[in-house]
Amino acid sequence: MGKQFPEISPKLRAFIEAQHLFFVATAARDGRVNVSPKGLDSLRVVDAHRVVWVNAVGSGNETAAHLLDHPRMTLMFCSFDAKPQILRLYGTARAIHRGDDGWDELLGLFPEFVGARNIFDVAVDLAQTSCGFGVPLMDFVSDRDTMSDWLVKKGDGGLRAYERQHNLVSLDGLPTGLPT
Repeated sequence: MGKQFPEISPKLRAFIEAQHLFFVATAARDGRVNVSPKGLDSLRVVDAHRVVWVNAVGSGNETAAHLLDHPRMTLMFCSFDAKPQILRLYGTARAIHRGDDGWDELLGLFPEFVGARNIFDVAVDLAQTSCGFGVPLMDFVSDRDTMSDWLVKKGDGGLRAYERQHNLVSLDGLPTGLPT
């Protein structure tokens, strides 16, 4: 049975930190809803009401565009191991880009992150658990090297060019706020 909590308790924090994967959901007031899987060592629980996660250059930048229109965000974590559980964090978020106030401080919470494009700062106002009985039981093998290899191969100049070509507007034509 699901339970709601006004904050991220130490027990929920431990659950979050044990997960290798999380999902991010955002939506502008109009247009498509976006749900993205995120992995790697890209999320930190700052305190009982705040989570930050770093996002690398990728095929789209829907999350940043959606937040400029409407700042709501949901993060979902689900256990794939022996103890089933799902946790959703609800709140409002803002995108921080290279050169913005707070970028260096927040990026410092993570190990070296090649190709970091955005950091999302989430103010959590509700945590909700559910059973997770329908989530399959699976084993974590390892993180993939594919993304980091691609980012390194592109190099800083190649990544900025890729961002200009693929990451300045959303699928629905909304600006993402990335510096050009």
